[in-house]
Amino acid sequence: MSINCYLAMTAAEFSCAEKLPENFAYMACHFSCYGTGLSNIPSKLPPDSMVIVNDRTPLQGHDPGQIATQLSDLAENFNASRFLLDFQRPENSETKRLVEILIKELPCGVGVTDYYAENLPCPVFLPPPPPHVPLKEHLKPWSGREVWLEAALAFEKITVKADGSHFEECVMETLPDNAFTDSTLHCRYSINVSENCATFSLVRDRENLSKLLEEAETLGVSLAVGLYQQLGI
Repeated sequence: MSINCYLAMTAAEFSCAEKLPENFAYMACHFSCYGTGLSNIPSKLPPDSMVIVNDRTPLQGHDPGQIATQLSDLAENFNASRFLLDFQRPENSETKRLVEILIKELPCGVGVTDYYAENLPCPVFLPPPPPHVPLKEHLKPWSGREVWLEAALAFEKITVKADGSHFEECVMETLPDNAFTDSTLHCRYSINVSENCATFSLVRDRENLSKLLEEAETLGVSLAVGLYQQLGI
């Protein structure tokens, strides 16, 4: 993979790993169920790590100042170089305010999901493009912004019927050896035609993901973030 790809590990994976990825991301921090700050703050980190904060526990009554201090301490004590705010609850009105505070107060780069990135001076973290969408089209709404891209394998089925096309994200399957390759979409695909429909099965495997990230670098994407369990060696 051409651009730097951070591999994210859980706290359990991190604690028992014999060897860490070259670009390590710690993905266990979340809002506390019992206090006003973050839980699962790591007690150590390798230098230049990324720290990912999620909102699996909804932000409600938590203290932005305490959270900013906890994350600033990670940057100061362990030289954490980037933070990713992987927040997925756009309906939570408190979250945008927290994002604004952290972007202003944290001493290093802060990326946020596309739910919150509009009009904010920070990198935007985008999900991977579905296999049927060209990367250039996927990035177009964020032209001119620094982009961090999620790197992930993918499998998708498209069923074409008389009433139109139906898209379904599925569990990864292996395609037959005679499957086609699309160098624009960076995927492999096979076609099954029946009397009433045609079904396209699209797979983005490791090889195609590498090609997608090579294109991402040419389009200005600055880094990628993937899950160690999926992309790690």
